[in-house]
Amino acid sequence: MAKSKKKPYLKAIIFGAVSIASYVFLFSNVKLVMEEFTRGGAYAVLPVAAAFYFSFLHGAFCSNILDLMGLQAKKKR
Repeated sequence: MAKSKKKPYLKAIIFGAVSIASYVFLFSNVKLVMEEFTRGGAYAVLPVAAAFYFSFLHGAFCSNILDLMGLQAKKKR
């Protein structure tokens, strides 16, 4: 008996909204971002953390969109 999997509409909407809001914040505060990211020292971690943050958001959003479209990775046998 196959389980019916609930479609992740809410997750896709939430990750999409957070992603858009993050990009809007980033691009509307370019001067602040550049000042903080180029200070050196411990601040050198900020660009790496930002890359991981945006990568996670993008991956989670795309994964949910692909699930909504019914696309799944092929399973190895």
